[in-house]
Amino acid sequence: MIKPDERFYNLESDFRSPYARDRDRIIHSESFRHLEYKTQVFLNQEGDFFRTRLTHSIEVSQVARSISAQLGLNENLAEAIALSHDLGHTPFGHVGGDALDAILKEHGYESGFEHNFQSFRVVSSLEKRYKEFDGLNLTFATLEGILKHSYPYKKPFLSAKLDDLFRLDYHPSLEAMVVDRADEIAYISHDIDDGLQSGLITIDDLRKSELIEEVLEKVKKEGIDENDSALFRYRLSSHLINSLVYSLLDYSKQNINDEILGATEPLPIGFNPQLETKIKKLKKILFQELYQHEQIIRKMFAGKEAVRGLFNAFLEEPQLLSKEWRKSFKDEKTHRMIADYITSLSDRYAMKLFNELYGRS
Repeated sequence: MIKPDERFYNLESDFRSPYARDRDRIIHSESFRHLEYKTQVFLNQEGDFFRTRLTHSIEVSQVARSISAQLGLNENLAEAIALSHDLGHTPFGHVGGDALDAILKEHGYESGFEHNFQSFRVVSSLEKRYKEFDGLNLTFATLEGILKHSYPYKKPFLSAKLDDLFRLDYHPSLEAMVVDRADEIAYISHDIDDGLQSGLITIDDLRKSELIEEVLEKVKKEGIDENDSALFRYRLSSHLINSLVYSLLDYSKQNINDEILGATEPLPIGFNPQLETKIKKLKKILFQELYQHEQIIRKMFAGKEAVRGLFNAFLEEPQLLSKEWRKSFKDEKTHRMIADYITSLSDRYAMKLFNELYGRS
C-alpha cells in the first residue's frame, strides 16, 4: 500500500517534480471533487456563497504556499498536503465523523473513525487509479503530511506498522506543520466571514476578542464603515489573515533548524504565546456564538441522524450499495466498507438518499 510499483513513480520524462505530481493526482481524484458539496460550517444547500470543504481546501493551500515560500520550504509539498488534508471528511462536517466514530465503536471497531486517518486511507487505498495497486501513488512525504499534519500525530488505534513507518512520536515535515497552521488561519477567517454574512454572529459578538479588536482598528483606519457589509467583511478577513500570517512568519523563522524533525516538543511552526492565547479566546467565541447557534445545531443534528440512518440501512441490506462499490471493496469488512461509502457522499446526496430510504419528504 505504501510502496507501489516504481514504474509509475519516477518517470524521467515527467516534467513535474514529485510533489507537483502528487498535487496533480490529488486534484484529479474523485474524492477531491466530492469536497465541493461537503459542509464546512453551513450545509451546502444553505446557499451558494458559503464555504465548502473544497473552497476551504483551496484557501488552506493558498495560505500554506505563501508561508512555505517565505520560510524557504517546498511549496508543492505544502500544497499537496493542504489540498488532501480534508479528503477523509464525512458529509455534514465533524458531526458526521462523530456519528461514524460512535457507530463503528458500537460494532466493536476500537479504531472508530478519525478524518485524518480516513484522508490517508483515501489516497493510499480507496482511490482506484492503477491496475497493479490501490491509491494515488503519492510520495512518502505527502502521505506522512496527510497522516501527521494535525498534532498530536500518534493515535492509539493506528497499527504498529504505520507507527514504525511514519514515526508517529516525531514531527513530520515543516510543510505539514505549516498546513496545520494554514488550516487554522483559513477556517477562523472564513468562518467569521460566513458567520457575519449569514447573520448568525455580529460584530458586537466578535468585539469580545482582543485579536478582532486589533484587526478592526486596521479596517477603521481605511475609512470603511461597518454598514458597507461586503467590503467590510472582506477587509476584516484580509487584515485578519495578514496579521496571523506575518505573526507566524516572525515567530517561526527563528525556530527552524536542522534538529527539529528529531524532536517531539516544542512545535517550531506557530505563534508567540501571547497570540496563541488570543486565538484560543477567539475560537471560544466562535464556538459559543456560531458553531453552537441553534440554526447550525439543528442542521447538524439532521445530518447526524442521516449518517446513522444510512449506516443502519446499508448494514441491514448491503444490496443498497452499488454493485461497483461492493465489487471494488469486497475485501473490506462490512462495517468499514459502509463507513467508507458514507464518507464518500456529498451532503446533498446523503440527505436525498436518507429521505428516499426512509420515505421522508
